[in-house]
Amino acid sequence: MRLSGRGVKCVRGGREVFSNLDFEVSSGEVLAVTGHNGSGKTSLLRLIAGLLIPARGTILLEKGEAELTLAEQAHYLGHRDALKPALSVGENIAFWRDFLGGETSDAGDSLAAVGLDHAADLPAAYLSAGQRRRLSLARLLAVGRPVWLLDEPAAALDAAGQELFSRLMHGHLAQGGLIVAATHGPLGIEARELRMGGPS
Repeated sequence: MRLSGRGVKCVRGGREVFSNLDFEVSSGEVLAVTGHNGSGKTSLLRLIAGLLIPARGTILLEKGEAELTLAEQAHYLGHRDALKPALSVGENIAFWRDFLGGETSDAGDSLAAVGLDHAADLPAAYLSAGQRRRLSLARLLAVGRPVWLLDEPAAALDAAGQELFSRLMHGHLAQGGLIVAATHGPLGIEARELRMGGPS
């Protein structure tokens, strides 16, 4: 499987964020997208996820599921944790599993993998920032998708959480997945770097 972009241009709010951008990442690989604030890291992830439309250029996923779009084969994990605070930890995972569909795993197993199985009945509003991030990571496991698009994925994670996240990434890559991650710091895994230019 290969994800690539050719001559990609992004315009938001009438402002050109970046243009003529090329990138490529294949199964078993990580592409770390780096750069200053405002350079377009998050915009690139949102373009790949299908949440924005390129002003020019193409983004293609080759050798994926032919009947599914790229967006249907990707997980987009934003820098804000998309959780419903009134629902329990377990209910949040069940919601995302049902909403996203596709190949699912047991919600309890997903929570156990991120060390939150003990908190399954706790309202998500009671979680610490690090626990909220762990719950977001559990969503990646609850529904299997080959493309992970991660925006500052290690934010709010302590040392143990970062080690856990590294193991999850290694496991995903070993199963043939690929990762594109926007980051300001090290990911804890070998990655090729795509450096975004600063704002003009």
